[in-house]
Amino acid sequence: MLKNFWFHKWLGSIRVEIILNYPERFLNDLIRKEIVLWDVERKDEDVIRFSMFLKDKPILEELSQEYAIEPIILETWGLPVWGKRLKRNIGLLIGGVLGLFILFLLSNMIWQVEIAGASPELEYKLEKQLRVLGVRVGGMQFFVDPPEILQEKITRKNDEITWIGVEIHGTSYRFQVVEKERPEEEDPLSPRHLVAKKEAIIVDYFVEKGKPLISINDFVKPGQILVSGEIGNEKESKIIPAKGVIYGKTWYKTETEVKMKSKQPILTGESQEKIGIKIGTLYIPIWGFSKITFKEKKVEEEESKLKLFSKEFPLSLVKHKIWEIESYERVYTEEEAKKMALEISKKDLLRELPKDSKIVGEKILHESTDSGTFKIAVLYDVIENITDELPIIQSN
Repeated sequence: MLKNFWFHKWLGSIRVEIILNYPERFLNDLIRKEIVLWDVERKDEDVIRFSMFLKDKPILEELSQEYAIEPIILETWGLPVWGKRLKRNIGLLIGGVLGLFILFLLSNMIWQVEIAGASPELEYKLEKQLRVLGVRVGGMQFFVDPPEILQEKITRKNDEITWIGVEIHGTSYRFQVVEKERPEEEDPLSPRHLVAKKEAIIVDYFVEKGKPLISINDFVKPGQILVSGEIGNEKESKIIPAKGVIYGKTWYKTETEVKMKSKQPILTGESQEKIGIKIGTLYIPIWGFSKITFKEKKVEEEESKLKLFSKEFPLSLVKHKIWEIESYERVYTEEEAKKMALEISKKDLLRELPKDSKIVGEKILHESTDSGTFKIAVLYDVIENITDELPIIQSN
């Protein structure tokens, strides 16, 4: 019964006001005609209000004629009412639905496809494959496979890819590609010997091609042949490009000086800020016009350029942070100066040496202090690749 009540109420109901002497008689007559009434309330002695189903309105009008009254419809509720309102505003409704549909399409459309980490040839190839898979500017996201399936399909189609990552940010697709490393093809070598480029004591070697002419602990001089490109014997010989690596112990002498008294700047913590706008090369200050009173200062500049999407404009906000600096004199002991000098000389030497070299020993040749300056000379033992190439010129 309750279900039927709510069903009929959704189909339509009205709120009615009756003005009549003894309105109870009117209600009783409605009830006798099996009209369902609810929310009955008396507003005054001759005024009564109630709710009823819209479908029973003809019986209400018929009974009102018998009583010679005009019932007042206060409120109409239900699907018929909403249908009439909808019909009156059908244009607005269609526009709203159409707008939501367009917004839905635009928010599910692909606006950007980015491929990072791929060579130009592979990038062009991937763009063609992605277009076939629906990943293109203007395509719809709901027609595109999920990221893990896209990843699998692209990897399966391209042997030169080790891994590809797929990221979706709103309406943008980003593909991060890791290509397989392919060994570079070596250029053909001309016949040659391997010779020493400096004096050294041989500590280790590896010969891939050629005839080694040295042994461990041999002392060699610059230009001495270490690996010969002539192999074979007197009856039958062959000239090839010698190939290998020979490590020798070499020696480097360094001379370093350190001032035993030095001025060092420190920040006091006091600072001032200045902000301005930069248009091209023109700078316009907008804040911080007070005069800088620091005797010594350090200036930090931070520039933020105006960007709209990916376009950069020649307008930027420039912030200057000015720090106060004070200098103090630092005095080193002879032991501190020596330690600093050794660190400086070793760092300077390492910067000059080839990458695969290493320092294995050091010997202080001389140290002295003269006019507030500590001086030191150091001899370093270094293991490095001492090979150089010597072309073999063949006579006709």
